[in-house]
Amino acid sequence: MAAGVFGLRDRAAGAALAAGLAMLILGTLIAVALQARGLSGLGPWDWRAVWFTLWQAALSAALSALLAVPVARALARRRFPGRAALVTLLGAPFILPVIVAIMGLIAVFGRNGALNDGLRLIGLPEFSVYGWQGVILAHVFFNLPLSVRLILQGWQAIPAERFRLAESLGFGPADIARHLERPMLRAVLPGVWLAVFLVCLTSFTVALALGGGPSATTVELAIYQAFRFDFDLGRAATLGLVQIGLCVAAMGLARWIAVPAAFGAGIASQQGPRGPRGWRVGADSAAILLAAGFLLWPILAVTIQGLPRIPLLPPEVWQATLRSVVMALVSAVLSISLGLVLALSIARGRAAWIELAGMLPLVASPLVLGTGLFILLRGWLSPDDMALPVTVAINAIMALPFGLRSLIPAARDLRANYGRLAESLNLHGMARLRYLTLPRLARPLGFAGGLAAALAMGDLGVITLFATNDPTLPLKLYQLMNSYRMQDAAACAVLLMAISFLLFWLFDRGGRLA
Repeated sequence: MAAGVFGLRDRAAGAALAAGLAMLILGTLIAVALQARGLSGLGPWDWRAVWFTLWQAALSAALSALLAVPVARALARRRFPGRAALVTLLGAPFILPVIVAIMGLIAVFGRNGALNDGLRLIGLPEFSVYGWQGVILAHVFFNLPLSVRLILQGWQAIPAERFRLAESLGFGPADIARHLERPMLRAVLPGVWLAVFLVCLTSFTVALALGGGPSATTVELAIYQAFRFDFDLGRAATLGLVQIGLCVAAMGLARWIAVPAAFGAGIASQQGPRGPRGWRVGADSAAILLAAGFLLWPILAVTIQGLPRIPLLPPEVWQATLRSVVMALVSAVLSISLGLVLALSIARGRAAWIELAGMLPLVASPLVLGTGLFILLRGWLSPDDMALPVTVAINAIMALPFGLRSLIPAARDLRANYGRLAESLNLHGMARLRYLTLPRLARPLGFAGGLAAALAMGDLGVITLFATNDPTLPLKLYQLMNSYRMQDAAACAVLLMAISFLLFWLFDRGGRLA
């Protein structure tokens, strides 16, 4: 099969795959609507979910971007032991299973967490991690590191000559902020805000675990409720269309909202500006310490609580672990295979629509995709037989856009540097794949595979609808939390986190060594 796929011309194979992907995403939505005999109107609670989705996404994005500014500035202008490791750790929450992070946040901010223990000690009202405040807290936890990394890149992109010129002119910290840093922030912050806003628009697991009430229901959670409890397919399809519309509008807004900083050409400032002395040293240190504590404290709390109990976990948890690992590996292989075909096709040029099709999963609802596949396949397979394969397929598709971001630039470089040479040597098909494509794209393929495996390992989406008899590890963790077996849940969370990071490391490391 592989020989047949790679024996086709790259563009033809990519076009066929892109068309199939678009048909799958749109076809499943149509299948759900047809099964319901049309779309349904939305009631007041549905529009309240739409409003809450927009409101919490906007507020979460604003808080993430604003809180990231002092942290990114401190990291840009300070050098200290462990800085590189800390910057690397800022990427960890992206592959951290959402349900594990929620478990950690509950351990710190929950009713019996350290924060409320301190508030009770000094006689202040307790903080509730459930409801809209918990949803926003979790979103800031996940997206603050992403915002810091993006803003830090903006600081490092300011040419080094600008800082040297500012120093020679005797600029103080206020002058540097006015002439260099604020123009950069005006260019970077809108894109950062929109990136986080788009992520929060499709929130499901966070709202499922920490929200869920009438005042804290997102569109994706409303789709889940329409499927799971009301079996109102028409309303679910309508909500799916609304979610696609919101995401497309946000993505369209992202194309023109940023303001160029207009610094001109120069050498990128990897070392960053020279940090000012005085009270600003303390302010920068406080920003770094507070951010590190906020991000690492929940992870450490759940690790300390759950690590000693891992050997005591019941057999069904280990069965769910094996099931999740196998599903994650299959999803990763499927995702990078699809991504490779699309990236090679896009690299041939004039394939904007293929790239757009590869990004479509960003705007789709996994729950609508899964339910649509069940409707389309129910004449051939039983629901129990379809649950795990459909979950694997959906996980592979949802990870595809993130893998493409690393594969497309590498595939274009490969074609520019080696395309003519391969044609002159008549290197095609499996030979070209084996001797040229895979060795040269090993690093981005490893990164994409690790990302897909980690995301699939921690996914708590489609599986919540169907596979209750064969739970995955995230679903088992969620069930333990709902039954108030918090010690077993903490051990399960540590196991899930460790396997997710291990899978990412193995794929990424394998790509680097190839």
